[in-house]
Amino acid sequence: MKKLKVAVLANLKKNAPHWDGMPEDQWDDLDSEKTVLAIVDAIRAGGYNAEFLEGDETLMITLPKYRPDICFNICEGHYGDSREAQVPAILEMLRIPYTGSRLLTLAMALDKPMTKRILWWHELPTPAFQEFDAADEILNDDLSFPLFVKPSREGTSMGVSAKSIVKTEEELREQVGFIIEKYKQPALVEQYIEGREVTVGMLGNLIGPVARRLPHPYNAPRVQSGLHFLPPMEVDLKPYLLTDAVYSNRLKVALAEEIDYLCPAPLDEDMVDELNWLAAAVFRVMDALDVSRVDFRLDIKDNWKPYILEINPLPGLSPDISDLVIEGKAEGITHPELVHMILDASLARYGIKLPGLI
Repeated sequence: MKKLKVAVLANLKKNAPHWDGMPEDQWDDLDSEKTVLAIVDAIRAGGYNAEFLEGDETLMITLPKYRPDICFNICEGHYGDSREAQVPAILEMLRIPYTGSRLLTLAMALDKPMTKRILWWHELPTPAFQEFDAADEILNDDLSFPLFVKPSREGTSMGVSAKSIVKTEEELREQVGFIIEKYKQPALVEQYIEGREVTVGMLGNLIGPVARRLPHPYNAPRVQSGLHFLPPMEVDLKPYLLTDAVYSNRLKVALAEEIDYLCPAPLDEDMVDELNWLAAAVFRVMDALDVSRVDFRLDIKDNWKPYILEINPLPGLSPDISDLVIEGKAEGITHPELVHMILDASLARYGIKLPGLI
């Protein structure tokens, strides 16, 4: 009986290019061999054939040779503002199915200011913001200190540190200039929301029509069927308040195995329902597929009102330390099971029937 052939596409840190003047955290969002092998092993354990292929220009040669039925895509890419969309573009050109969101969603989600424009248009709660192309631009009237500064098109909290929270004009100009110079891209400046940081992971795909805006009146039916919500996760930042008042790059990378993850996060049922609904709304308006993670800040000054920070339609799948994996474990979902839930959602979406199944 023919086995399903799955190509696991990823960008290994060890294969990433290097150049003079490259930021030290340039490849923090790329994957380790451990992560890729864990995904390959999980797919093989499910009875399928699976091989890893490096997600770069060599795919034009390796994909036709391997001839996969579907690709399990976790490629972050190397160059360009839309680098996460480059491999999906190749796959669509070759007419090969793949897991996860399509290229337009991946390109928009990597561009944080563009994501926020979409959220704002759909009347979803997100902090007021401004995109800076230069450090001396005039600050918008709807922004007031403290503010939060980060790169516009990076993941893994790259460029995020204690200095990201700016309280004065001088600190703002200095940090915006630093981000633009180091990462060679605009800086995103947001209204800083003091409070708790929570993330919600989702698997599956929405069924039926979903309003482009929140339903009015606010207690109208909420359509979110088809999505499996993982328990919300909160990072315990209390031990790091003097050095990292936010979920910084240092915490996500250097201290990932040391910090405490509160999962399920200590939230009441109404708040969990609210976060799940907002996450589903973001999933819908960004046209996400199969899997995503939405990050929130809960405002301590406004009765813990949730504000949407961003969506990650290509969340990390590193065993033990990735947010989505931690959320899955809190529900009793193992790493291999999580991988297959993503793959199964994609197979169902493409209508790919497995041998022996009707």
